[in-house]
Amino acid sequence: MAGIGSSNYWEDLRKQARQLENELDLKLVSFSKLCTSYSSSRDGRRGETSDTTPLLNNSTQDRMFDTMSVEIEQLLAKLTGVNDKMAEYTNTPGTASLNAALMHTLQRHRDILQDYTHEFHKTKSNFLAIREREDLLGSVRKDIETYKSGSGVNNRRTELFLKEHEHLRNSDRLMDDTISIAMATKENMTSQRGMLKSIHSRVNTLANRFPTINSLIQRINLRKRRDSLILGTVIGVCTILLLLYAFH
Repeated sequence: MAGIGSSNYWEDLRKQARQLENELDLKLVSFSKLCTSYSSSRDGRRGETSDTTPLLNNSTQDRMFDTMSVEIEQLLAKLTGVNDKMAEYTNTPGTASLNAALMHTLQRHRDILQDYTHEFHKTKSNFLAIREREDLLGSVRKDIETYKSGSGVNNRRTELFLKEHEHLRNSDRLMDDTISIAMATKENMTSQRGMLKSIHSRVNTLANRFPTINSLIQRINLRKRRDSLILGTVIGVCTILLLLYAFH
């Protein structure tokens, strides 16, 4: 009878553990949805001009967050207590033959408890971080709106100054691009000039080394000069004849 009573006690503890785990699972799902919808709901209300509705909704979500956090913490505490009772049961006399199976079951419930605890703290930390960020953004947005509503003329001047500043930045950027192109062109011309000097130097070197080539180059230059003189004389005579013909 004692063994039957002990077995029933163990089964009752397991039922309590499973029931608490199921409740925790549902609570954590709802808790996660609340934390996920918090930021999106704030984003959807950013364009509203009324300040009362967002504050009411935010305070409602904050109350729901606090309430669910307390409920989940209570369930985690109860599940921890049940696991402790199950651990005590495995150490009682008469359970040595079933100790391996009992320890396996206990370890599984402990792992579930650890997972739920980790998930709760992670979701809670994310929610607090989102709420802190949204509160900060809301404060900054409120200050900007106050500044805009209280200094419309100054705001218009600021916009003009910003546009003028942007124009100046664009002009500076265009000047920098132009200077860069000019510098690149200068470098290219310098490089070409160096190449021409090198070619001319090589030609002079070849002419000095080979007198025949030098003589041939001089003859070509003389013939060019002679042809230029003949062409200039012919053009001059033709021009004079045309002028005489025109005036007569």
